Amino acid sequence: MANNDSQQDFGIKEIVAHAKEYGFVYPSSEIYDGLQAVYDYGPYGAELKKNLKDLWWQAMIKLNENVVGLDAAIFMHPLTWKASGHIDSFNDPMVDNKDSKKRYRADVLVEDHAALLSAQGQTEKAQQLVSEMNRLLDANDLTGLRQFLMDEKIVCPVSGTTNWTDVRQFNLMFSTQVGSVAEDANVIYLRPETAQGIFVNFLNVQKTARMKIPFGIAQIGKAFRNEIVARQFIFRMREFEQMEMQFFIRPGEESQWYEYWKDVRMKWHKALGIPAENLQFHDHEKLAHYAAAAVDIEYKFPFGFKEIEGIHSRTDFDLGNHQSLSKKKMQYFDPQINQNYVPYVVETSAGADRLFFMLLCNGYKEETTGEGDDVKTRTYLKFHPALAPVKAAILPLVKKDGLPEIGRKVFEDLKYDFNLIYEDSQSIGKRYARQDLIGTPFCIAIDHQTKEDETVTIRHRDSMEQERVKIAELKDKISQAVSIKNIFKEL
Repeated sequence: MANNDSQQDFGIKEIVAHAKEYGFVYPSSEIYDGLQAVYDYGPYGAELKKNLKDLWWQAMIKLNENVVGLDAAIFMHPLTWKASGHIDSFNDPMVDNKDSKKRYRADVLVEDHAALLSAQGQTEKAQQLVSEMNRLLDANDLTGLRQFLMDEKIVCPVSGTTNWTDVRQFNLMFSTQVGSVAEDANVIYLRPETAQGIFVNFLNVQKTARMKIPFGIAQIGKAFRNEIVARQFIFRMREFEQMEMQFFIRPGEESQWYEYWKDVRMKWHKALGIPAENLQFHDHEKLAHYAAAAVDIEYKFPFGFKEIEGIHSRTDFDLGNHQSLSKKKMQYFDPQINQNYVPYVVETSAGADRLFFMLLCNGYKEETTGEGDDVKTRTYLKFHPALAPVKAAILPLVKKDGLPEIGRKVFEDLKYDFNLIYEDSQSIGKRYARQDLIGTPFCIAIDHQTKEDETVTIRHRDSMEQERVKIAELKDKISQAVSIKNIFKEL
């Protein structure tokens, strides 16, 4: 007998195809041939993403007495992005290949080449390449970076040549105008991150929520970046959603809180059901303009380990710059030490779309059983029941003998507590298979025995085991299985 349910056996193509076919993710504006790097979430994708965001929100707000929430506007005063450094520093090095006419991020070309060398056992050479690239970027030596691409024979993946244009800095912010007359309009930006909405509201939240340092402000919201090369499905998009928490602390305590949140966030990802061997920390060699220390939590996607969340020690960079440019004090009076100061910040920043993609990759399973001509394959999505888009399916065995009426009553009794599907068409086997494909943890079959003793059969997605349960016990049984306490108890 063969049994294969390892995510690593599947490539991105299988997962992307499954996501579209079964209502998780669609290309945006597909009837017009789509829009590059923009996607829509289908019925089950929207539900899964909502469950993921709700879980993050509750983990941040409910499990931490000193973390509160915020929902800041997407549009902000343009000076916000001057103070944050985005207008001057939020750039990627862009380069074109003259032969293929394809555009790339120069740093990604180098990193991909270094990854290839590492895979070939040339780890030291790979590290040298990345270090030299970082040196050139820090010095803003774009001419040197172009020469570096050619000297190291870093070629275009399409043309195979090093016929590169000059490297240019490309600002990633989308701009638009605000005002009733275009000629008189002022330029504003779609926010490239959600963090600044938290920083400019620091004192508002601190005072109105009566918070004392250390405390955090959490937010979930849309952000927009005009990526040079957006690729790998929903991993890198131009419109995406962030789940960020800024934790305000006393200067000098940043190291201990940085380590604390590293540990807490890694435990959170493992509690979702992600195997420890598919997660790792990756320390930044080149720090962002605001960071004193930074680490990524990376997940092993089919295309390798990639960032899903960042933990950053931002010092007082943001609050200090906003204080300087706005001329408004961004200080906190600490009664314990009788002192005013601009707080330091430790940030946790997770991409909701990347975590969604991680859940898809981790949950996609294909099991093969039997041998020879009797080999059968079962495909299913193994989501934690608390995250699954649909919690249970109500399935009358046949469309007669009063079974649909019983099924409808069960559905009506449970629909206020769980997201359910009712289905009475086709064979029970095909209906089970459809629920497996969208990750429904429980299928509740109404059969003729139900009429005799008011019991139903619950079929479990992962094991395919079945058990008889009283209808009166269904709510408690499903509630226990899908409760987020089952995740939180692991934190």
